[in-house]
Amino acid sequence: MDVFSQIFNQLAHAKSFGFNPDFLEANVINITLLLSGLIYILKNFLGSTLINRQEKVLLAIQESEERLKQANERLEEAEKQLAQTQLVIEQIKQEAEITAQKVRDSILNQGKIDIEKLTYAGKTSIANAEQAIKKQIQQQIVTLAIHKVTVQLEEQMNETMQSNIIDNNINKLGVKL
Repeated sequence: MDVFSQIFNQLAHAKSFGFNPDFLEANVINITLLLSGLIYILKNFLGSTLINRQEKVLLAIQESEERLKQANERLEEAEKQLAQTQLVIEQIKQEAEITAQKVRDSILNQGKIDIEKLTYAGKTSIANAEQAIKKQIQQQIVTLAIHKVTVQLEEQMNETMQSNIIDNNINKLGVKL
């Protein structure tokens, strides 16, 4: 800090500080030529560097847009599958409600003697319907999961992975024989 104040004091008290109108003595031509040369040389270098960087940025943007598009497509497919599953669940619920209503109506129309028999039959029917519904839902979930895994496997499988799997299976067959 002390050095800066000394320099500032010397510049403030110096009498020769000012504009020099003599161009040759002030070296303005040399400085202008040097600046022109630097600008000319650096213009091509910096221009090509900036163009390369711009191309890389554009390529990265295009790749990101493609990934976004693929993600949106997968999201739409998943939403469609979810909607289909919800429709199936709603149909199952409606069928269960209709079955329950039929069982109730038949119980009311029967006499006091048949109430216990129909109650037992209704409970058994509902349990069977629930088991069938659960089984159907499980089959639907398994089918959807297998489809999803198959799609993912097809996207991720390449020739090297296929070759490795085939070689491993051949080796296993050779060991068993």
